[in-house]
Amino acid sequence: MNKADYDRALYYTYLSQWDNLLILMVRTKDDFLSKRIEHFLHAYYYQKNDTIVEKQLYALLQYAAYANDKATIMQQDVLYSV
Repeated sequence: MNKADYDRALYYTYLSQWDNLLILMVRTKDDFLSKRIEHFLHAYYYQKNDTIVEKQLYALLQYAAYANDKATIMQQDVLYSV
């Protein structure tokens, strides 16, 4: 779990930097994050229905926030167990 990938996903989405989000999709080792980004970008560029785009955006943001929190907890557990 790379916490920086989740931070970047949230940051790029917030600033609408779709090119950087695409690069992150290719480079991340988290398959779920990559798939969420792929689904969102596909919906953003090819869907005419805004509710589908919104659904994919929320799915991406929800997963990135969840994984970011999970990575933070795991880092804290490692620090305190030493």
